Amino acid sequence: MAAFDDDHPPRADLINDCVHCGFCLPTCPTYALWGEEMDSPRGRIHLMSQGLGGEPLSDSMVTHFDRCLGCLACVTACPSGVRYDTLIADTRQQVERRHPRPLRDRALRAAIFALFPYPRRLRLLRGPLRAYQASGLRRLVGRTGLARHAPTLAMMESLAPTLSRPVRLPERIPPRGPRRAVVGMLTGCVQSAFFPDVNAATARVLAAEGCEVLIPRTQGCCGALSVHAGRRSEARAFARALIDAFSGGDLGHRDLDHRDLDYLVVNAAGCGSSLKEYGELLADDPAYAERAAALSARVRDLSELLVELGPVAPRHPLPVTVAYHDACHLAHGQGVRAQPRALLRAIPDLELREIADPELCCGSAGVWNLLNPEPARQLGERKARDVLATGARLLVTANPGCLMQIAAAVRRLGSATGDSTTGRCSAAGDSSATGGVAIGLAHTAQVLDASIRGLPVDALG
Repeated sequence: MAAFDDDHPPRADLINDCVHCGFCLPTCPTYALWGEEMDSPRGRIHLMSQGLGGEPLSDSMVTHFDRCLGCLACVTACPSGVRYDTLIADTRQQVERRHPRPLRDRALRAAIFALFPYPRRLRLLRGPLRAYQASGLRRLVGRTGLARHAPTLAMMESLAPTLSRPVRLPERIPPRGPRRAVVGMLTGCVQSAFFPDVNAATARVLAAEGCEVLIPRTQGCCGALSVHAGRRSEARAFARALIDAFSGGDLGHRDLDHRDLDYLVVNAAGCGSSLKEYGELLADDPAYAERAAALSARVRDLSELLVELGPVAPRHPLPVTVAYHDACHLAHGQGVRAQPRALLRAIPDLELREIADPELCCGSAGVWNLLNPEPARQLGERKARDVLATGARLLVTANPGCLMQIAAAVRRLGSATGDSTTGRCSAAGDSSATGGVAIGLAHTAQVLDASIRGLPVDALG
């Protein structure tokens, strides 16, 4: 049986755009790890071509597709404009529908997708997680060899952030001063459950910059995790529900629709990338195609919108050195690189430092680090070393997965050198120390919020 059926297979014309030049190789995390041709973008495109030619969807072929992080660094690097993002997305949905996975793999994926796309289920974990962290068991678990015997559980344990108090945002936040825009705000799944202060900071910054902020309580997952894993039907269902949530009465105004919003603001890179592709995801859905395209056109990353609007809220000095980490789906998926840097540089007394090899993924990649814990550890520690080499006091990024992944890697490096680490991935940031170097981790929104409110640097971890 041929690898692909007629339901959105990887397109031959897109495959033929690849001239196998190799510009993608230095930017590909899995090629950097293993140097294996079939674990590079051009190698995977070759496998897609074989599948279109009638080759079966073998276990080996699926393994190489599964190993792709979907970081999209190759899309940025490609001089031929190959749409690898579209190719791997179409390939993965074929794999998920047509390839029988082993029972253990199916069970793990089922458990992951029964939890992470559901904010309410994630919030139920807050109590047990806080009790676990307060008990001091984390250090004991770290000495049990869990990483050797249960690598996925060890990765999940290491990623768990230290939790702050939950923040409940109102459905409407008025602007401070004259209204410049009406914006909807996506609160996200992991972001709302584990980083509520990032959402609170985002809302405060938007209001300070003259935005009326609407936050419907009925919103759920945007579908990013599902679409990146090839679970297209599930992703489409999440997308429809989110479009409905930002329509009509759910926005708190009976006659207000998402098409009346000036913007839909997102503060998580993977979510923003997926939302901007709703028009493609639901293109063949007659009931939602037009609404999906209209909503996608209004999606903006927080930094993107703030640069478009221009600042009105005064910035107070923040005397701190900052290393800015490009989240893959912000830099490569959305092409948003200059905006967050411009916002950070505009803060008085803040010094921005660049990280070596910024195009290489930290190894988070949605749930890739849970499905591939060992290579994710290697990529995370490589990124953590590059971050620490800057000597910056604070690492800033715009994605909750990156914050958790790098925080966990910094803790492991500190443990290996015998230094203590706090690994405090709280609303104010994650603070860790290794090799005598202290580093805090924070979201871009938190840094802007601290500057606008005149908070001290210590408030950022």
